[in-house]
Amino acid sequence: MTERVGALPALGKGLESCGVLVTGATGGIGAAVARAFAESGARVAVTDLSERAATDLAATLPGEGHVGIGADVGLIDRHAELVEEAEEAVGPLVALAHLAAVLRRRHEITEIDEADWDAQVDVNLKASFFLNRAFAERLRGDGRGGAIVNFSSQGWWTGGFGGSVVYNATKGGIVTMTRGLARTYAGAGIRVNAVAPGLVKTAMLTDELAPDVLQSLVDQVPLGRMATPEEVAPAVVFLASTHAGYITGATLNISGGWLMY
Repeated sequence: MTERVGALPALGKGLESCGVLVTGATGGIGAAVARAFAESGARVAVTDLSERAATDLAATLPGEGHVGIGADVGLIDRHAELVEEAEEAVGPLVALAHLAAVLRRRHEITEIDEADWDAQVDVNLKASFFLNRAFAERLRGDGRGGAIVNFSSQGWWTGGFGGSVVYNATKGGIVTMTRGLARTYAGAGIRVNAVAPGLVKTAMLTDELAPDVLQSLVDQVPLGRMATPEEVAPAVVFLASTHAGYITGATLNISGGWLMY
């Protein structure tokens, strides 16, 4: 995947020297997304719970003008402030890539308690709506267009199984929310799309699943392997770019054929 460097500026048409906000940016996929935007010439506001981790990541990105911001997206009343802070740091934003999410892994459905439900629904769905709205309203108020790329999961379609039901229910909500916001903000020139990754080689997946369980999942993927974070990131850049100027309300499946629809 190292050969992709140099191709992304063309992929990220319209993002050069523009501001981009990436939440959940220090995770495996988030870091790859932040780097892909930077390689496209964008100035990236790297956002995560840990300001130190966000700042450290921003310092490693190619190009100039990147910044790390510590923020808890679960704090709904700080969303407008977060968007404003990002714009002050990297300039007017043209795109939001929203990856921040919580997974409480439970192996049995009977292990799920109300706290598990609330934690995942509050961050994955509730906070996503309010952050999307804060970003879109900022742009609409200034008479600017832009793009939002939300993160769902292939489980939005399959529903998951057992203890993953709640997490995947929130990801189904992301797809529905993305469609509704796409209709709402289309007139303002703001496109809203989502990506739905399948198995991606990250610590969250490989460290938390028993090897035999993980292999049984990989065996269901027609391409026969997990994706790398770097194989997901270009799709996000594409949807945020002017190449995708006539795409809104869509969910792009990135699952190696595991999910087909």
